[in-house]
Amino acid sequence: MNTKSPLFKVPFRWGLVGGVIASIVIAVLFYFGQHPFLLPAVFDFRIILFAVFIFFNLKELRDYYLQGLLFFWQGMIGSFVFITTSALIGSIFTWGFAKWNGNFLRSYIEKLQAQLISYKDEIITSVGAETYNQQLAKLPLTSPLDLAGDYFLKSMIIGLFLAIVITTILRKQPKPE
Repeated sequence: MNTKSPLFKVPFRWGLVGGVIASIVIAVLFYFGQHPFLLPAVFDFRIILFAVFIFFNLKELRDYYLQGLLFFWQGMIGSFVFITTSALIGSIFTWGFAKWNGNFLRSYIEKLQAQLISYKDEIITSVGAETYNQQLAKLPLTSPLDLAGDYFLKSMIIGLFLAIVITTILRKQPKPE
């Protein structure tokens, strides 16, 4: 397969748009006083964004480029290209934004530190005192690259889970004769 194939071109285009929208959401959430990296996992904006974009990406591939057929492997490749593109753009934005606006990283560290201290007993119970103390000590050393890596990794996890579900729903195979 080459990069001119619709299996790469279409998801790449959707990934560019998704990455830009995700970057805008990160900035908007931050400027409205809610740090985007400290939201509970169920409220992560990428769940909705990725679900919608993966769905329309695969639907466009299936209906306009693959003659109404979509095999599971095609859906997973298309989803992976979308997720990787979007996650890369979002992580590069996160890194640049954290470098440009020192308050972004500083507020993340301060708010997470406050959360770790306020829920100390629960955290120690679940992970242990040694791990808790290590994390608390490492937190001030967090860099913009750490935030970008965190964004990329979580985007890949969220996206690949959604990709499996949505690809399974949208796949269409030829009917055996």
